[in-house]
Amino acid sequence: MRTQDFDFYLPEHLIAQHPTSDRTASRILHLNGINSHLSDQLFVDLPHLLQAGDVLIFNDTRVIKARLFGRKQSGGNIEVLIERVINQHVAYAHVRASRAPKIGSQLQLANAFNVEVIARHGDLFELRFLSEVSVLDLLEQYGALPLPPYITHEATSEDEMRYQTVFSKHLGAVAAPTAGLHFSEAILNQLKQKGVNMAYITLHVGAGTFQPVRVDNISEHKMHSELYHISQATVDLITQTKLRGSKVIAVGTTALRALESAAQINQSNTNVNLQAGNGETSIFITPGYRFKVVDRLFTNFHLPKSTLLMLVSAFAGMDNIKNAYTHAIEQQYRFFSYGDAMLIEKQAGA
Repeated sequence: MRTQDFDFYLPEHLIAQHPTSDRTASRILHLNGINSHLSDQLFVDLPHLLQAGDVLIFNDTRVIKARLFGRKQSGGNIEVLIERVINQHVAYAHVRASRAPKIGSQLQLANAFNVEVIARHGDLFELRFLSEVSVLDLLEQYGALPLPPYITHEATSEDEMRYQTVFSKHLGAVAAPTAGLHFSEAILNQLKQKGVNMAYITLHVGAGTFQPVRVDNISEHKMHSELYHISQATVDLITQTKLRGSKVIAVGTTALRALESAAQINQSNTNVNLQAGNGETSIFITPGYRFKVVDRLFTNFHLPKSTLLMLVSAFAGMDNIKNAYTHAIEQQYRFFSYGDAMLIEKQAGA
């Protein structure tokens, strides 16, 4: 398949630059991948679209203030975007500069502390923070929230609140699991009262989620890697849900990728066994993939030519997604991180 097969024209004014006034004030485009039916809904209608006994799987990662500005020893300005915190004093990061910093050199960040460049791993630099204060504490004090590249304003106090889910817990992501941004405590309570179950995984979203596919043949694309954790309690709840014939609904592509990655670790010809614990995934889901765990997907609208658009095309069918996106544009849905959402029923055979 070609990357251009996943391209579409999106009017710029449909890229949501700010969140809605209320978390739940968005819309849902409901796509049934089995019969290709489309239905326009409001997010507050979600409890009516789910059944008692279904389980929603949320990603409870929390976005860190991963963007830092500073200068090299030579005086040149730099921008650092932390990709992954390795331990209390070491992190992998993207470094934007007129010339790449040399191994062994130091960078001064936020006019407050220094880091040493100790290695390079492809596009990422390994940085040692030369401070007794931990990386996460320094980021919280001096860093800025890393909004996606298509959001044109600098992060504000509103973004610091609304670019986190209400259930965010574990620090480590550099991008929000945006499907979860729609949920308020009130909606979560409504879902619980209906008998919809909830469970959590943690996948720390990396900056690679925004990287475009730069090759023509998608099979040549190298996927970025992300860390995840799935608890035994989540595995048990999913297993029980499957046994009684109810639906497993991933809230966001990150939750789906974690679940499908864990299912690949341990499986047989007759059933799928999820493995609890920590993992690292670089799974690249494209049309033709057979899903092992997830029955329905709640997700935002994705960028043209992106790996996430390829993933939802695998889940619902390429023609169904093309028709759904055409409909969404015609109906003026809001796109991307602060935009509206889709609820997708898996295509037969996917």
